[in-house]
Amino acid sequence: MRRRDVFQSAALAAAAAVQAQGAPAKSKGAGKPTLLKVGTQNSDAEEDLIAFSAFGVNNICSTLPSRKLDEKFSAEALIKLRERVEKHGIKLDFVPLPLSSAYITRAEYPTIMMGTPGERDKSIDDICQIIRNVAKAGIPAAKYNMSILGVVRTPATKGRGGATYSTFKYADGVQEPPLTEAGKVDPDTYWERITYFLERVVPVAAEYKVKIACHPNDPGMPNGKNWRGVVPVLGRVEGLKRFVSIKENPYHGLNFCQGTICEGLENPNKEIHDVIRYFGSRKKIFMVHFRNIEGKIGDFRETFPDNGDVNMIEALRTYKEVGFDGMIMPDHVPGVTGDARGAKSFAFCFGYIQALIQMLKMEG
Repeated sequence: MRRRDVFQSAALAAAAAVQAQGAPAKSKGAGKPTLLKVGTQNSDAEEDLIAFSAFGVNNICSTLPSRKLDEKFSAEALIKLRERVEKHGIKLDFVPLPLSSAYITRAEYPTIMMGTPGERDKSIDDICQIIRNVAKAGIPAAKYNMSILGVVRTPATKGRGGATYSTFKYADGVQEPPLTEAGKVDPDTYWERITYFLERVVPVAAEYKVKIACHPNDPGMPNGKNWRGVVPVLGRVEGLKRFVSIKENPYHGLNFCQGTICEGLENPNKEIHDVIRYFGSRKKIFMVHFRNIEGKIGDFRETFPDNGDVNMIEALRTYKEVGFDGMIMPDHVPGVTGDARGAKSFAFCFGYIQALIQMLKMEG
């Protein structure tokens, strides 16, 4: 069977699954062009670029070039990175800034979220210079985090076929020691550090026309709850709304992690569509992490895209409805025995997303 026929068969099967679920025959996005692109951020190694090209993954975010502003983040080095990716017919849409989702003591530039007087200014200057270099290299966007806690989880659980699912159950969490090295960080303190950063960085991103996309805090905590003395204000939808309103600018938006956002909702399958519409209609979705979960805020597991609580087909239709034209990508994937790098799980997710995009195109 030809590759095109395989995708069409998969798309028809997905469409049949939607009809079996009782989905509407015509969505609000019907008649609009399907501009979504399957993407990835899990590798830019040569052997993986070859595989991505074969899978039709033609847009990517690179891995982190360096943990600081050095020769790997020079304009020349970033140009070489972009050209190396483009040799495979792949566009380098994003590069990560050295502001990852790491726990504060493992952060590349901890002084920014620690709010260290003087030192955070030097760190922010480095980030601004990296953004300038990204622009000079012809890379249109960068992603980043504003994290203190890192990605908070409780012990993993078993899912379909014995796969390992990343899990969080607030009630079972062991918060030891009771405070992080950042000490107590209430919402006002967290917002001051975010605002201080944005006031200095967004104007640079706008001047150099580099979109900067922030990832939500993973996960959001139940109302009124903190984790080890920190209230992660970017873990809930209301916080993200406030975030995008600070230094409002077309180049200031979100690495819209659907999985993380669903982890902050009471009824993810019902609520996620209005969240996509809110940020998508304002053009604040720059890249999508297309991840499914079982559960809700304070009690969830990360699943394969096809067996969580969220109807991912309808979610993709909503991205199409709001005119999103960027990357739809897996980010976290369940662990499978014998798949140490997650390559099999990622390949499964690429195929799933490709089939859904193909289906939307067929719907017209």
